[in-house]
Amino acid sequence: MNLRSSRLLRELRTGKHPTCFKLNLGDPRVVELCGLSGASAVWICNEHVSNDWFNLENQIRAAKLYDLDSIVRVEKGSYSDYVKPFEADATAIMVPHVKTAEEAAHIVEMTRFHPVGRRALDGGNPDGRYCQVGVADYLAHSNSERLLIFQIESPEAVENVEAIAAVTGFEVLLFGPGDFSHLVGKAGQIDAPEVVAARKRVAAAAKNYGKYMMAPGLIAPRAVLEAEGFRIFSLGADVLGLADYMRAKLTAFQNGSPAGKSEPIL
Repeated sequence: MNLRSSRLLRELRTGKHPTCFKLNLGDPRVVELCGLSGASAVWICNEHVSNDWFNLENQIRAAKLYDLDSIVRVEKGSYSDYVKPFEADATAIMVPHVKTAEEAAHIVEMTRFHPVGRRALDGGNPDGRYCQVGVADYLAHSNSERLLIFQIESPEAVENVEAIAAVTGFEVLLFGPGDFSHLVGKAGQIDAPEVVAARKRVAAAAKNYGKYMMAPGLIAPRAVLEAEGFRIFSLGADVLGLADYMRAKLTAFQNGSPAGKSEPIL
């Protein structure tokens, strides 16, 4: 029985630049819309958004209908918070606020199977096809086709980023300009010199240690980010898209002119 490979990894390995949308809304139908759009992945947030495990499993299932990878940003917490998204067959977990190499190595140990880590074995969930695949295949697939993304979001993390990037067993670093700018007293100023310098340092560390870089948005022009080594791009969020659409429609109506192309009657 075939296990689904990661679309992100397939595209990265062939030199492409995978795309992603962040979801704040919990409806699995929003995941389907991302799949219909042609994106490579969805970023499902469990850190700042209310969601439950059963709904998360349905969101991940919706993604697989469209060969869409699912990235779950986990709560910063226990072993179960990190492992259960993988057991629900998420393609990746994103761990926020990773600050040290020791912490990064501990997360690898909890979420990778032997010989990489010491993750507990239970193949009776969607990722193991409910025990319908062999153990050896399940373990090998989990270690090779599932990703760990570590967020670097604080001055302490940036100071330690080279040591973090040197840790084996994970694939992606993501620089968080929002929290970093806030913590250096420049909240929201993602173009501030300190923030740009930190972004470049994280990208250089990723490149030097063979890790991929993910952009949490177009935090600089695409050509600039690509030159710095960014390979995965999150292009926006569902709540922003809906708000922009509604605002545009209301503005057009108030101005007495139609907005955009004609639309189906719903």
